[in-house]
Amino acid sequence: MSVQSFFKKLNPMSNEKADYIASYFEKETISKLQFLIQEGKTSKKSYFLEKGIIRCYIIDLNGNEVTTRFYAAPDFLNDYLSFFKETPSEENYETLTECTVWSINRKNVQYCFHNLPEFREWGRMMLTLNYVKIHKRMISFHKDTAQERYENLLFKHPEIIQNVPLKIIASYLGVTKFTLSRIRKNSTKVDTKK
Repeated sequence: MSVQSFFKKLNPMSNEKADYIASYFEKETISKLQFLIQEGKTSKKSYFLEKGIIRCYIIDLNGNEVTTRFYAAPDFLNDYLSFFKETPSEENYETLTECTVWSINRKNVQYCFHNLPEFREWGRMMLTLNYVKIHKRMISFHKDTAQERYENLLFKHPEIIQNVPLKIIASYLGVTKFTLSRIRKNSTKVDTKK
């Protein structure tokens, strides 16, 4: 999906307006295991993920990496607090595959917000959708079993199950790698990861 199509999917607009907004973005290819945003550093860009998989993770009190979120194309990602408040990020955003992204810097985001109503409405929709995702994940950790969380991820994003190391998926689900192996054996859905 192109960045223009992504805009129009969330907020209907003309092709010309979508092309104009997209002109503020720059295409980048990022190799595997690179940081887009790093803990302790200020996020200077927002990204549309056209191809690939990215994860967010923190380091817990025991020094373990804990995956907090996955982004699978097509998606839009940003550490909103770091980006808009110009404060250091508390998370790491790392590519898990080679990724194609379209980036936009803070100056251009501010220009588009102030001058393009379509972009402003699209941004409002993105903030709302991100809140919904975070809210649902929080509830899922208290209402769903680890098996249900795994099967939901497999159903919505099989490409993550197929391309991401099991220890990273396990940390996202809040289980050990051994528990995840047992969950996968009991899964009622097709899991093609070897």
